[in-house]
Amino acid sequence: MSNAINPNNSLSEFNVERSKLNVQRSLHSQTRRHFFQNCGLGLGKIALATLIAQRTSSAVTAASPKRPTLPKPTHFPGKAKRVIYLFMAGAPSQLELFDHKPKLQQLAGKPLPPSVIKGQRYAFIQPDAAVLGPQFEFVKHGQSGAELSERLPHLSKVVDDIAIVKSMHTDLFNHAPAQLFLNTGSGVPGRPSMGSWLSYGIGSVADDLPAFVVLKSGGSLSGGAAMWSSGFLPSSHQGVPFRSQGDPILHVSNPRGIDSRAQRDSLDVIRKLNQQQLDITGDPEIAARIDAYEMAYRMQSRAPELMDLKSEGKQTLDLYGSQPGNPKTQFANNCLLARRLAERGVRFIQVYHAGWDHHSNVKGGVIGQTKQTDQAAAALIMDLKQRGMLDDTLVVWGGEFGRTPMIEASAALGRNNGRDHHPQAFTVWLAGGGIKPGITHGATDELGFHVVQDAVHVHDLQATILHCLGIHHERLSFNFRGLDFRLTGVEEHHPVKALLS
Repeated sequence: MSNAINPNNSLSEFNVERSKLNVQRSLHSQTRRHFFQNCGLGLGKIALATLIAQRTSSAVTAASPKRPTLPKPTHFPGKAKRVIYLFMAGAPSQLELFDHKPKLQQLAGKPLPPSVIKGQRYAFIQPDAAVLGPQFEFVKHGQSGAELSERLPHLSKVVDDIAIVKSMHTDLFNHAPAQLFLNTGSGVPGRPSMGSWLSYGIGSVADDLPAFVVLKSGGSLSGGAAMWSSGFLPSSHQGVPFRSQGDPILHVSNPRGIDSRAQRDSLDVIRKLNQQQLDITGDPEIAARIDAYEMAYRMQSRAPELMDLKSEGKQTLDLYGSQPGNPKTQFANNCLLARRLAERGVRFIQVYHAGWDHHSNVKGGVIGQTKQTDQAAAALIMDLKQRGMLDDTLVVWGGEFGRTPMIEASAALGRNNGRDHHPQAFTVWLAGGGIKPGITHGATDELGFHVVQDAVHVHDLQATILHCLGIHHERLSFNFRGLDFRLTGVEEHHPVKALLS
C-alpha cells in the first residue's frame, strides 16, 4: 500500500525491496532531468514505463493521472473508517475539566514541594510559584462514574460513550512545536500531518470531496498551516481548509461570465498539457495538479449541498447549538459540518478550535470556551450514534499539552489566576470506532503534576488512532532522502490496548 518496507520481511526480501527502490529513484531522477527526452530511440518512454510498472500501488497512484486518494487496503480490518479530530488549540486545563485534584485546594497559595518540581522548565513562571486550587466543582456521571467538571454538563450525558485518558504526556512545552507534534509527529515543520498520512496510506471513498478536510474556529493557530501539510508526501494528500459558510474554498465557484461548458473546455486543455508533461517527467506533483483541478470541478456541484446546514432541520441544529451563518456558533457549525463530511466519505476531518491558552483568569477562560464547545462536542457523539455512524467513526478531543498546578501571575504582563504550559500531564478523550466506551485510563499524582499510572505518549495516541483504522503504525512509512519516515517516529511506541474495544 506504500513504498514502506515491511519490518517483518526477511533480510533478503529487505535487500531486494531496497534495490528496487534505488533503481526507481535513479530512473525517476534521470527522467526529471529530461535525459532521454530528445533521444530518437524513445528510451525516455521506455524508462518511464519501467519506472511506473515497478512502483508499488500507492506510488503508481501518486505518479499517474488517476485519483491519488483512491481507497487502498489496510494492514488488518479496522473498526473505524474515518476520524473526526476536535483539536483544542492552546491547551485546555485538565485541572478545571477532567482531572479533579482536591489536594490543590488544600495547598492553594503555597509552593509545591521542591522534590515535585525538580528539574522542570516552564514557559512563563518560576518552578516555586504558588499552587492554584481547582476553579470548579466536579461530579461523577453515568454508569462509569467518570468525574467531570461542572463546566461539561453536555459531555456528562455521553460520558459512558467516551474513553477518558488522564495520563497523556508530550515532549514539548511551547504551543507551536507541541501542536505540530500532535498533528505531525514532529515539533519541526515539514512533516506530513496525520490526515495526510491516512490519505496517502488508505485513501478515501469520497469522489467529489478531499480525503482530508480542515475546519477552524476560535482564532489563529500557533502551529499554522504546517499542521495540515502533506510535508514530503505528494501534495494530493494536503489538508484542504474549508470555510464554515459560503463557498467552502475561496474561488471554487466560476467567475462571472464563465459557464460550466467553458470551464470544462478550459480544464480539458490544461489537463492535456499537464498530461504531456507527466508523460515526459513522471513527476507525481503533476498528477497531483491534474487531480486538484478535477477535484475542484467536482466540488462545484457538491459544495452548495454540503454547506446547506439549514437542510438539517431545527431539531438537529438545536442539538448542536448551531446557527448557520452565525460566527458565534462557528465551532458548533463546524461539528455539524464534520458529521456531514463524514457521511460523504471524507477520511479525516480536523476541527481546530483555538482560544484555550489561559495564562490569566483560567476560570473565566474555561467558562467562555466550554460555552462554545461543550454542547457541540457532545452533540456530535449523540448524532453519530443515532445515525449508526459512531461504531465506525473515531472521534478524538484534546489539546497539545496541559496546564500547571501552580498559578501564573505577572503584573508586567497583566496576568493573574492563570496556569502555565504543562507537558508532563494532560487529558484527552476518544469515542467511537475501535475505542472501548465508558472507561478512564491512566492517572496523575494527587497534585496533577506527574503521570503515575499507564502513561500515554503522543506517539502512543497516534499509533492507537492508526490501529483503529486498520493500520500498523510501523508499516506506514515513506522513504524521503534515504530515510524511512513514520508518523510515530523511530522510538518504540504502541497502540494503547486498554483503550481498544
